[in-house]
Amino acid sequence: MDYKQEIVTTIHDFGCDIDFLESRTLQLSEQFPTAVLIPALYEELERPALTQIRDCLHHCGFVKTVVVSLYAKSAEQYQKAVRFFSVLPQKTVVIWENGTRVTSILETLRDRGLDLLKFKGKGQAVWLGLGVASLNAEAIALHDADIITYDRSYPLKLLFPLLDKECGIAFNKAYYARLGNESRSLNGRVARLFVTPLLTALTELFGYRDYLRYLSAFRYPLSGEFALTSDLALTTRIPGNWGLEIGMLAEVYRSVAQKRISQVDLGIFDHKHQSLGQSSQEGLQKMCRDILKSVLRTLVETEQVVVSMEHIHALRVKFRREAQDFTRQYFVDAVFNNLPYDRHQEEVIVEVFEQVILEAGEQYFTNPVGAQIPDWTRALAVMPDLREQLQAAAETDAREALSAVVPITPELYETHTNGLVPTA
Repeated sequence: MDYKQEIVTTIHDFGCDIDFLESRTLQLSEQFPTAVLIPALYEELERPALTQIRDCLHHCGFVKTVVVSLYAKSAEQYQKAVRFFSVLPQKTVVIWENGTRVTSILETLRDRGLDLLKFKGKGQAVWLGLGVASLNAEAIALHDADIITYDRSYPLKLLFPLLDKECGIAFNKAYYARLGNESRSLNGRVARLFVTPLLTALTELFGYRDYLRYLSAFRYPLSGEFALTSDLALTTRIPGNWGLEIGMLAEVYRSVAQKRISQVDLGIFDHKHQSLGQSSQEGLQKMCRDILKSVLRTLVETEQVVVSMEHIHALRVKFRREAQDFTRQYFVDAVFNNLPYDRHQEEVIVEVFEQVILEAGEQYFTNPVGAQIPDWTRALAVMPDLREQLQAAAETDAREALSAVVPITPELYETHTNGLVPTA
């Protein structure tokens, strides 16, 4: 049995009693309110994964608030999303992140000297959602909208270590086995074939640096599922690119004592898969590019490492050797477990990722600072009631969305909005 601990606390699942854990978490959540934040594109509503997530959350009494940070291209799409989530018994806030009201609020913030409109994508969605969620919760779990294997144990395992104060945890990140839900093939290509050999190669190149040791301690550093305290949510800069998961770990590294950081086993996990992409501007290649730039930036900031183009060339050589060794190990693991494994295709992906290292290195030297959204404490210094304004905008948007579908009377507000809009 695996008891191994790292420099961050590893929470194993030794066959834990989920019913007991849920009972205890439900009790703790009465004293320390909880929220689940889901950044989502409208398209996720048309896939079965988000329906399963919603239906599962319906039975999670330990989750007091659900915040959905939604990108919708039209009012009709937003209306459908509000109806979709209106069945939840929790207080539910659906933020139309690119809607007129939210955009107007951010324009006011920009006019006061802080421009957040230049940030797009998941980073902005997470930033908006964390701000609103922190109004209603002391512990916030975040996960993607495309998880195929989702069940109640996911938010439960993420939130419990933050609620039980004896644990002393402020940030809890998920790890899991990325196996295909149908083919049971080895997934997680970026984690397996890029990040793991990259960290090994960087350690060989720059020595056993604390930050590299910290990243290597996470069994799945690219997991999009984590939980954090509301205080940490307000003081953390959110990466504004595809390196969000690694960038978040860098921010936590700067802000939180390692004894207050943990990772928890979610078991076997599967979600929607990204394409490799035709260039470093798209797909998994873009993700790898942003990850490497984030790691290089943090090494310079925290470890006083001086990075040169010669280091990038050396990194390519070391990375390829390490990645090839890992493909051999994955092959043995797959054969033992009777899993399909195309070793040639894995080697092809390694070669693509190797080329990304060169391109990412060149881009890093052009712009070593990168894109990070300022933390909430800075935004609140500019506009102290910004969170309240955003929540009010979401409530108004939702009320109008429901009114456009069915005549809403004061008596129906509670039924259709689950506390999102107060009765008249």
